Amino acid sequence: MRRDPGSTTVRLAIGGFYLVMAGINIGIVVADAETYRHFADQGLFAFVRNGWLDIVMAAPGVWIGLLAAGEMLIGIALLVGGRWTVPGFVAIVAFHLALLLFGWWILVWSGPVLLLMTLIIRRELAPRHGTKDPART
Repeated sequence: MRRDPGSTTVRLAIGGFYLVMAGINIGIVVADAETYRHFADQGLFAFVRNGWLDIVMAAPGVWIGLLAAGEMLIGIALLVGGRWTVPGFVAIVAFHLALLLFGWWILVWSGPVLLLMTLIIRRELAPRHGTKDPART
């Protein structure tokens, strides 16, 4: 099955972006983990605000490291492609839905990302022209 070159370019660009973001988060936590202290101040629920301070900021290297590991897995999934493409894009949707818990201000970033990922996932799952749909045979 031939892939649309534009689809491949988008997948590779987004995968690369997530690898870069993982590196940035690692760099920030190594340079000054306190940078993350106020990230959840506008959280929609007390458990988000308190959990961030009590859990994440108690060991920011561990928790931001796990965040970066997740970003790396998303990036790798998209760079590898194939059967990992849709799970990679779905992970981005889950990540951005979780980000919404940190406050309405996140919609400025996550809203467009969620819209874009929804369109990309629909495109990825759409049957390709000129290919046989195994569900219809």
